[in-house]
Amino acid sequence: MQLLRLRLRNFRQHADTDLEFGSGLTGIVGANGAGKTTLLEAIAWVLYGMPAARGTRESIRRRGAPARSRVEVQLDFALGAHRYRVSRTLADAALHQDGGEEPIATTLGGVTDRLTRILGMSRDEFFNTYFTGQKELAVMAAMSAPERAQFLSRVLGYERLRLAQDRLKAARTGLKARLTGLEDGLPDLASLQEDETQAQERVSTATRAAGVIRTDRERAALALGAIAPHWESLQQLQDRVRSVSSDLRIAEKDVVQARQVMEQLDHGLAEAMAATTRLKELTGKVAPLAALRAERDRLDEAAARLARRREVMGQAAEIRRGVELLEKRLADLPAPEFVAAARDELRRERLAFSDVASRVDDLKTTWNKDAQDAVTRRQHLLDQFSDLKQQRDRLVELGPDGACPTCSRVLGEEFPAVLGVVERQLAEVETNGRYFRQRMEQLKKEPPELVALEGERRRLEGIVAALTARVAELETQARERETVARRLVDQRARLAELDDVAPGEVASHDEARHAEVRRLIADLEPAAREAERHAALAERAGHLQSQFGEAEQSLSNAERVASRLREELAGMGWSEDTFAEAREQFVSASASLHDNDLALARADAELAAAREGEVQVVRRRAERDRRLEAIGTAKRELLMNQELDRAFADLRTELNATLRPDLSDLASGFLRDLTSGRYTDLELDEDYVATIVDDGDAKTVISGGEEDVTSLALRLAISQMIAERAGQPLSLLVLDEIFGSLDEDRRAAVLELLRNLADRFPQVILITHIDSVRDGFDRVIRVTYDLERGIADAREEPLPGARDAAA
Repeated sequence: MQLLRLRLRNFRQHADTDLEFGSGLTGIVGANGAGKTTLLEAIAWVLYGMPAARGTRESIRRRGAPARSRVEVQLDFALGAHRYRVSRTLADAALHQDGGEEPIATTLGGVTDRLTRILGMSRDEFFNTYFTGQKELAVMAAMSAPERAQFLSRVLGYERLRLAQDRLKAARTGLKARLTGLEDGLPDLASLQEDETQAQERVSTATRAAGVIRTDRERAALALGAIAPHWESLQQLQDRVRSVSSDLRIAEKDVVQARQVMEQLDHGLAEAMAATTRLKELTGKVAPLAALRAERDRLDEAAARLARRREVMGQAAEIRRGVELLEKRLADLPAPEFVAAARDELRRERLAFSDVASRVDDLKTTWNKDAQDAVTRRQHLLDQFSDLKQQRDRLVELGPDGACPTCSRVLGEEFPAVLGVVERQLAEVETNGRYFRQRMEQLKKEPPELVALEGERRRLEGIVAALTARVAELETQARERETVARRLVDQRARLAELDDVAPGEVASHDEARHAEVRRLIADLEPAAREAERHAALAERAGHLQSQFGEAEQSLSNAERVASRLREELAGMGWSEDTFAEAREQFVSASASLHDNDLALARADAELAAAREGEVQVVRRRAERDRRLEAIGTAKRELLMNQELDRAFADLRTELNATLRPDLSDLASGFLRDLTSGRYTDLELDEDYVATIVDDGDAKTVISGGEEDVTSLALRLAISQMIAERAGQPLSLLVLDEIFGSLDEDRRAAVLELLRNLADRFPQVILITHIDSVRDGFDRVIRVTYDLERGIADAREEPLPGARDAAA
């Protein structure tokens, strides 16, 4: 893998950083906190997403960037024969291959998965291969022996075998639990066979019992069939008897009702004859009543006309009194011309008041303006006086030989003249100040003209207020005058109507005769009412005689019908004892059939239950067979699990046995290249402690530089082993702050050692904050940080040698 180009937009400190990488030894140089390591984090994030970055999605966004600004990292890299471009934002991602316009992968998860397959490495494997920090160079030296073995297993991927064994163990626990559950729930074979025998016997017994009950039911049905026709004929006869008996009861009731009607008609005829006799007696007595009633009606009409005239005359008198009051009120109210005159006077006084008020406002404005101008001018003169006084005091203090405070030159002979000018200015300012102070005192009081106008304004204001109230009162009285005038017209019209409808003179009315007529009528009205009642009864006599004949004929017909129905009922030969005996026989036969039906239903239910029990036993037998099969399957799976666990354990043992020799061989090769053949062998003991072998002997004492070289060789060997497992060439090496506390000589030595690996690592990127090593790089990328803007800047910095070569 080789990095080609990296671009960051609003990522951490970087607002817009665009870097191109080349082959050879590249140094990324800058102060701590400038944003160097952020470049590595951006590479991790664009390849593997949020799990490879620190913090949250929003913490990635550059501080100071707008809330919705785009956060994006784009990386171009080469791998084998292909070139790739991957870009990632907070919301999406895309992966392009060999400059194609259409991406070969999109979405955040899709790009991460595709890159993992292309690189052949997980995120941890990738960064344990290509990237190395200072703390990782001697990481194994600080570990215990078990920790070193575990660290190597994890970074080389052997830890996945242990994880697989853990999963197998968890699966094995589940298999054992499932097998135990299957075996615990397995039915007992002997008990199952016994249940089968009992179920078969129950079915046989229920079948025989159902057959016997079915035979008994057939016999009961035959017996009921023999009795049923006779019973049905008796029921039909009973229905006929009940029908005739019902008709007989109705006929007998009709006979009784006909006799009652005849008795009522006979009584009515007697009353009608008595009423005829009494009516003849009353006719002569009530003969004067019609004339008395006519005379009463005439007297009632005359009394009503007299009462109506008295009522109209009373209403007219009341209205005349109201008209007189309205006329008097109308005379007291002002005429419309008085209201118009008052309005005109109010308008003239308002105009006069507005004119005076306007003049008062103008005088006040001028007076206030003059007062404020005097205050402002005096304050300006006070400030000018203070400045001139300070200038004069400064001139006096410096004297002729001092520098002028204004032009900074020595005044010499000009000193008295300059001092005189300043003192004259002071005197003029002081004189003007006294004038404006007096002016301020004068303007503290209102001018006489303004005082006089204020008095006139108040006088006119009182007049306007009084006239306003007077006009309002007159306008109210004017509206009242209109109302009174309308009411007066209405009342006069009503009085005229009453005069028109009032009747003329009424003839004299005899009150005594009126009362006598009413008394006579009251005395005769009871006899008249009695005569009317007897007349109605007398008129019914003929009608009652006709009804009496019809009632007599109805009674004869009802008696003939009743006699015929009695004869028909006697001829039917009905016997209650015979009917009761037949009913008892039928009920007994029906009950026997019903009991047999119930017994047969119970027998059928028992047979169905027995057969269902037999089916359940068959199901239990099938379930036991399935459980036996599942138990066999679980045992086979458990056996396979145990075999896989042993195979993984053996593989881990074998890998651990070959790990130290393989790692020693790779580390020895890197040590030979790093030391230019000075040291050729690096051995790892059982605790993975690295030892340099010099001429066949272990070198127990090594210098600090040799220790750094040993750690670097071992770390590169680990990276090479991971790369080989992934099928990728280890062509890129990124080292982050590996110098630590090395002195200048040891730093230069490490740089030289890295140059010796150029054939193995075409691209080496070294990040450091130490500026003195920049001359050892083929190219330098300088990273700076602007505190005021909070933005990091990264750009390629020309080297002195490159400038000389260009020259």
